[in-house]
Amino acid sequence: MALTDILSPWRDVMADAVRSEGPDLSMRQWAILLTVYLNPGPHTVRALARDLRVPKPAISRALDALSILKYVRRVRDQADKRIVLVQKTPEGAIYLDGFSRIVEGRMEEPALGALYG
Repeated sequence: MALTDILSPWRDVMADAVRSEGPDLSMRQWAILLTVYLNPGPHTVRALARDLRVPKPAISRALDALSILKYVRRVRDQADKRIVLVQKTPEGAIYLDGFSRIVEGRMEEPALGALYG
């Protein structure tokens, strides 16, 4: 499969996303957001750093931005106050729902090759 065939649909989704009203997220923020929403929890800073192979300070900085947007929430574990849990929020779920609709819309379109073939 040609590079264009592989990356063009992704580029189209990203272009649609940046034209939408939502914020532009970094790839790191996307990776964290999708990990929290698509994988069963509980999620911790340490586990996210391990799973994504990213240093904990980088995870914390990305979570700062996602928390400001209210896409995730950090809370202390009641059993062990040293542990910070990362939780989903209604705002984050709404944002991902909108993004999934962009992806779904693009998936329903014919492949670019079929248009020019």
